Amino acid sequence: MTAVRQIRVIGVGVGGPGQLTLDAVAALKELDVVLVADKGEGLAQLVDARRALLETHRPAPGGGTAVRVVQVPDPRRGPDPQETASYLEGVRSWHEARVDAYAATVDSLEPHLVVGFLVWGDPALYDSILRVVRALGERTPVAVRTVPGVTALSALAAAHDEVLHAIGEPVHVTTGRRLVREWRPGLGTVVVMLDGQLRCRDLLAARPETADLELLWGACLGLPQQRLARGRLGDVLDDVAAARARLREEHGWVMDVYALRPAPARSAAPPAAPASATGEVGP
Repeated sequence: MTAVRQIRVIGVGVGGPGQLTLDAVAALKELDVVLVADKGEGLAQLVDARRALLETHRPAPGGGTAVRVVQVPDPRRGPDPQETASYLEGVRSWHEARVDAYAATVDSLEPHLVVGFLVWGDPALYDSILRVVRALGERTPVAVRTVPGVTALSALAAAHDEVLHAIGEPVHVTTGRRLVREWRPGLGTVVVMLDGQLRCRDLLAARPETADLELLWGACLGLPQQRLARGRLGDVLDDVAAARARLREEHGWVMDVYALRPAPARSAAPPAAPASATGEVGP
């Protein structure tokens, strides 16, 4: 009889160690092995951040962590075409390659070991690992438990001490590649994720009236290098682009998220403190 592989998919928030829930901490204590995607040297800090969580909550007596960390080379993903059909086909191929890579690693482990995936943010929001685990289950018996985590949306709102939606109004969550064709007046607050190209610049060029939208931006939320910006899109966009470029140059990677919303009907806010004091850019 084939043993059932125990798998834990754990949301660990977007960077800050304090973002782990009590359920996430309890799940970490069940793990024997953690699989992490090896995306190359430029993203090694993301692996290190996961190791730091394990060293805190599953320390080894002599230092380090009692959990075995196995890095799995992440298959290279093709270019991001604009055509939806080609994009979906490319993502499916990439997911299949990831399944192959993880399946080979899981099959090499002792059957009694509990395997964990530590997911940035929440496993249910713009992350593929649950699809990968489901596909693994089609090859070998697995028992999966998912633990939710702090999302980039909630971390962004908290960092700005804001409610994302107006009273009784919706929040629209989308990706950078869909922003220009989806945005329209009356859509409510639009939260944009997975935007490596800062497509709000394209939106501003295509729809000049969006210059008056309020932008709430955050990068590396919860980490020491966190940066925030807020203000009229037409006024702060260049500052955001420059801050984003500096973070990428200094750290080799940047994860950011932003919200666009109609400007609030209130008096102008006082000028922000200098960036060195607050981590903010822009007005």
